[in-house]
Amino acid sequence: MIIYLQLFLIFFRIGIFGFGGGMAMLPLMYQGISFFGLMTKEEFADLVAISQVTPGPIAVNAATFAGFSVSGIAGAFFATLGVAIPAFILVNIVFEFVKRFRESILVKGIFKGVRPATVAMIAVAAVIMGESTFVQTNTMQWIPIAMCAISVFMVGKLKLSPILVFAIMGGIGVVVCG
Repeated sequence: MIIYLQLFLIFFRIGIFGFGGGMAMLPLMYQGISFFGLMTKEEFADLVAISQVTPGPIAVNAATFAGFSVSGIAGAFFATLGVAIPAFILVNIVFEFVKRFRESILVKGIFKGVRPATVAMIAVAAVIMGESTFVQTNTMQWIPIAMCAISVFMVGKLKLSPILVFAIMGGIGVVVCG
């Protein structure tokens, strides 16, 4: 029963303090999960990958997957509940606040300050993912680096669908890295 409470509290904290969407929450998730020794860095990278390719919000998908990995269906339930409850409450409170004070200099300033912090959280998530993806046994892995660069090019410059790029890279991963 204590593991369910731990999962709920880890993801409840993430739900409260994880601003900027699922990618920005990843550093908090990694910190919470690794603090309790619930997953390795490689398992966390798998969690992020699965959360990206499954439908729905990344944070909810990641919480569900992490909870399931740690403690089955009940773990998935408590982790998902933990991350979703704060979002539900905070969205309702923030909506009312922003609706009332939309033109306030303070509110505009808050949004200008939160945006760069969100970019920083996403960058931290990229570093965490990069370490487990590109460096193994202190050796750079050039095939995943090339696949990442090609993916960025395909989505950023060629404007291909991210879903198509995931499918292509998944197929290449099976053939080249499998």
